[in-house]
Amino acid sequence: MTESNEIPEPPAIAWEVFPGEAMDRARVYAELLAGPGVERGLLGPREVPRIWDRHMLNCGVVAEEVPENTTLVDIGSGAGLPGVVLAIIRPDVRVTLLEPLLRRTVFLSEITEILKLDNVEVLRGRAEELAYKRVFDVATARAVAPLDRLVAWSLPLLREGGELLAMKGERAAEEIENARRQLQASGARSVELVTVGEGKVEPPTTLVRVVAGRPPGNGKRRRRKR
Repeated sequence: MTESNEIPEPPAIAWEVFPGEAMDRARVYAELLAGPGVERGLLGPREVPRIWDRHMLNCGVVAEEVPENTTLVDIGSGAGLPGVVLAIIRPDVRVTLLEPLLRRTVFLSEITEILKLDNVEVLRGRAEELAYKRVFDVATARAVAPLDRLVAWSLPLLREGGELLAMKGERAAEEIENARRQLQASGARSVELVTVGEGKVEPPTTLVRVVAGRPPGNGKRRRRKR
């Protein structure tokens, strides 16, 4: 069995997902996940052999769906997946890593400093506590909560027309059906399944994209300034 500190070599496609200098940062980040990340319980030891395919690349291809020069909040960032990966690939995107647990925010702050990610801020807190206090263009989440709860937490953080990109698995379509009532209550404009990373990761990454509209009732959502 591969030990927790033995990271496999990145596959050839990694240089395409992490172009240029991003690859150098990606390799350091992978080492931090496999070392301190495992030691602090943020990543399971059994995940290390799959760190590139299951984690780094799986998150990296999400960058295909993130618009240029946007603000992004990664809800329940944990060890930084996908938020740190997206920040590495997309220096044009301002990323907020939102995480309620102190030990995780400490880890994220250390990573941000080590990788010299000037486009990242680490914020300790819960999404519902930040509702309507901060407004972002994009929200991401991976393995945080079922879609109905995720919609309730994330849409109040988005400008009208902003997008939630929720990384989901094979039950994504079922989650959409189960979240119909919450989607309506939250004023979602649209919801769709999006597949990214075809030919790069296997299986490709499945996203649920929810476009924020104007919430019913007294809810207010600010438009993006231009």
